[in-house]
Amino acid sequence: MFPIEVFLAYTSACILLILSPGPDNILAIARGLSQGKLAACVSGSASGMGILFHVVAATAGLTLLIQTSVVAFYIVKIIGASYLIWLGIKVLRRRDLIAIENVEKKPLGSIFMTGFLSAALNPKPGLFVMAFIPQFVNPALGSVSVQMIVYGLWFAMMTAIGFSLMGIFSHRLKRVLQSKPKLISGLNVSAGFTFVSAGLAVAFMKQR
Repeated sequence: MFPIEVFLAYTSACILLILSPGPDNILAIARGLSQGKLAACVSGSASGMGILFHVVAATAGLTLLIQTSVVAFYIVKIIGASYLIWLGIKVLRRRDLIAIENVEKKPLGSIFMTGFLSAALNPKPGLFVMAFIPQFVNPALGSVSVQMIVYGLWFAMMTAIGFSLMGIFSHRLKRVLQSKPKLISGLNVSAGFTFVSAGLAVAFMKQR
């Protein structure tokens, strides 16, 4: 059902996608810098769960509904864009997403929900999953739904592991950044603008 050459090609494509800069891996990196390795792993795992949410939704046909229903598409788009823009404005105002000095630690549950909602409320990953994963599905090899779930689960697991590792390794930069407060402020501003830009990209996304 899963030819090795197809699976390897799929895995390679997933790795490239995971390494591409975006709001979710920035979240994991920020958690690693400000709160440590465990927080980074929680944030990365939350992003993986968000991807899995889109995979299940796509397999169940919800993403197809969003693609075909104007009302459903705009409802999801407005919610996702609003959440990302709100996160970005919050980061720009407080500039504490990336912090080296001792700050009030956020509960792991809050970190998880932020990471999950950032991925799950963004319709772009859902539409991407709907367009990307079927390219590797072959109906002649068995159930399409099973193939979608397995490929999607693998993508979600790789996302969780990849983002977690990014956050863990970013924690090692702490000593380098401790003497560079202006750089930390700049990183927070960049992160804030990344969230706002992602939100605006969702807001202006057109139904296909």
